[in-house]
Amino acid sequence: MIAAVDDIIASDGRNLSAQLHALRESLFPPSAQKALRRFSSGEAARLIGVTDGYLRQLSIAGEGPMPDLGIGGRRSYTLGQINELRSLLDQAKPGKLLVKHRRSGDKLQVIAVVNFKGGSGKTTTAAHLAQFLALQGYRVLAVDLDPQASLTALHGFQPEFDVGPNETLYGAIRYESERRPLADIIRHTYFDGLDIIPANIELMEFEHDTPRALGEQRAGPLFFARVAEALGSVQDDYDVIVIDCPPQLGFLTLGALCAATGLIITAHPQMLDIMSMCQFLLMTSDLLAVVRKAGGALDYEFIRYLVTRYEPSDAPQTKMVAFMRSMFQDRVLTHPMLKSTAISDAGLTKQTLYEVGREFFARATYDRAIESLDAVNAEIESLLKSSWGRA
Repeated sequence: MIAAVDDIIASDGRNLSAQLHALRESLFPPSAQKALRRFSSGEAARLIGVTDGYLRQLSIAGEGPMPDLGIGGRRSYTLGQINELRSLLDQAKPGKLLVKHRRSGDKLQVIAVVNFKGGSGKTTTAAHLAQFLALQGYRVLAVDLDPQASLTALHGFQPEFDVGPNETLYGAIRYESERRPLADIIRHTYFDGLDIIPANIELMEFEHDTPRALGEQRAGPLFFARVAEALGSVQDDYDVIVIDCPPQLGFLTLGALCAATGLIITAHPQMLDIMSMCQFLLMTSDLLAVVRKAGGALDYEFIRYLVTRYEPSDAPQTKMVAFMRSMFQDRVLTHPMLKSTAISDAGLTKQTLYEVGREFFARATYDRAIESLDAVNAEIESLLKSSWGRA
């Protein structure tokens, strides 16, 4: 007779957690903390929007942060130095607007990435979008609302080791007196300009507490307004908030949908996934109608469908994408996120493609993947700019 199933599962979980912790220490020594790579002068110039020669002249003249000099005098910059250069050049040439922060009157943009079908690329989308916007110079807050905490792990925090009680969004939206200011929960990441609210299994407590709070008619904001209220307390510190929603239509997801100003709905172009998305849309509409009647604010600047893990050579997928475009028209993003081994390989070391240098992949594979990611994220960035009335 085998041991009790809960003992077996608990033992497996503890052993796996210990191995993952050991893996992190081997990947990111000596302090087991992730660090972002340096960027070549050519990459830095492209990110800033100037020429490589111009950066070279600044370096020779001793203006701005000094790059690291490698073999053959090759210059490289940290993301922090790139952001310093943006500020420096904006002061020297005020019309260039290289610093992309919100201006007076611009509304904080909150993008919720949603779907309740596993494997739709939701977390991959949220992680690369948040990092892309940080690389472009925006002040970004990533919010991990998924108790599985994949977004948290991607950014160097192991949920069961590094995230304690009351250190997730739950700590700022809970109903009891232990509620904390959100500013105390936010953590800086190794990406300059990108902060994160980590997740772990504690988030499930909100799903359990909310029915009880509704039954007891407790004072304070209703469940659907709590996420928006918490995010509003730090809105002056950020330009964009990216929320990775849980793969279910629970109270956390509804809270995120009520806080959002834009929705990105991920969709893998296969029949079962599209059928699942259909159920998701119908259920979401019913629930949001109830929330609206209860006073919930649903003020969206945009709703877009993103085709993920797309293989252009797969004829059935191509037909499914055409079907989606005929149904949803311009609400489907023009650029799909291509399926790529480069993204999967980067994930093996808990990294995104924006963190890994081109030299670690076959160039054609890397270029194809990064071009796809950049095209998708630049299209979403254009929606943000449009919301702010910028060209």
